Amino acid sequence: MRADLLLKTISKGIDLVEKDVTGATLNHGKRVAVLCGLMGREMGLSDDDLTAFTTCALLHDSALTEWLSLRGNDEKGHCVIGQKNIKLLPFKSSVDGFILYHHEYADGRGLFGKKTGEYPFKAELIGLADRLDVEYNFSQGISEIDYNQSYSLQAREIFGKILYKYHMELKDENIDTAWLKYIPPWTISDNESVGIAKFMIKIIDAKSAFTARHSSGIAKKALVMSDFYHYDENTAARLYLAAALHDLGKLGVSSAVLEKPGSLTDNEFEQIKNHVRLTYYMLNDLEGFDDVKNWAANHHEKLDGTGYPFGKKADELDFNSRLMACIDIYQAVSEPRPYHDERSHEETMPILYSMSQKGFIDEKIVNDINIAFAAIEN
Repeated sequence: MRADLLLKTISKGIDLVEKDVTGATLNHGKRVAVLCGLMGREMGLSDDDLTAFTTCALLHDSALTEWLSLRGNDEKGHCVIGQKNIKLLPFKSSVDGFILYHHEYADGRGLFGKKTGEYPFKAELIGLADRLDVEYNFSQGISEIDYNQSYSLQAREIFGKILYKYHMELKDENIDTAWLKYIPPWTISDNESVGIAKFMIKIIDAKSAFTARHSSGIAKKALVMSDFYHYDENTAARLYLAAALHDLGKLGVSSAVLEKPGSLTDNEFEQIKNHVRLTYYMLNDLEGFDDVKNWAANHHEKLDGTGYPFGKKADELDFNSRLMACIDIYQAVSEPRPYHDERSHEETMPILYSMSQKGFIDEKIVNDINIAFAAIEN
């Protein structure tokens, strides 16, 4: 499994959040990662070190949704949370301090008051690439940079050297090609993808307080059903990843719509429904992820063709797509929402049985869920 390509895809969702919060341009995360990849190559980093460095650059603001959901006033919060979360990924090199200190400055004016030499040089480079891309928008070209003494001479020299040489590759139309050229392939096993899944659950579930346990609940229940069906470890890991990613597209839906306590307008409901299509297209170009993509994106389809976004019918939905739809409904019905209280297993199952009797979801899977989830609740 190509972790670098999966994380690059996931960064599209993070970019949508960051654009809302900081005004950063789309492809900002990828540009910061490519800039750091170029600087890392200039420094002669090994592939393992380059992978750790560029991944932290790509995901430097990945904790924004979680930090905002905590309503924190301390700007350090997203750095602290981001550093904690990045350690979920299966790196072969240290990433200590890379995200924690990416808002420091050479003269000590940063969030933690550290000066050059008191925090990792790679954190300084990530922060430099981050701030300057937001300030100068390298997707539109480059102009003379005013560093304002915010960064060390060493950082300014290495950044200036690569920026003017490779600036055309930072344009939106070139950034994906640049990624393939300057970011080393990072291959992991299916089992190692569990860390990425847990990382994504934190980002997606934090998008809305109304569904703060939704993806984590579905992922846990996917593991229960994998055990129930005696899936091998790789299949179980891929199903867990699909569960973690099933609401990836919600990162592209307005928080005002997701958090609206009252009834949705037709237009707002269409925005909500569009999150599944976004999930599908975010994962669509990933080689070797067709099963994960389909299991994730089919969770609102129904056997009679009345689901969304594609209106697929029974013969177009494989077993694990049907399973994911049933788990998603179970989780949504049982977890507390603004319009209903938390429900027990006994209160939840009649709703699933009613839907299966109407031909919406798979009756055999509903029966299996009844057995498997009753066992874990009791």
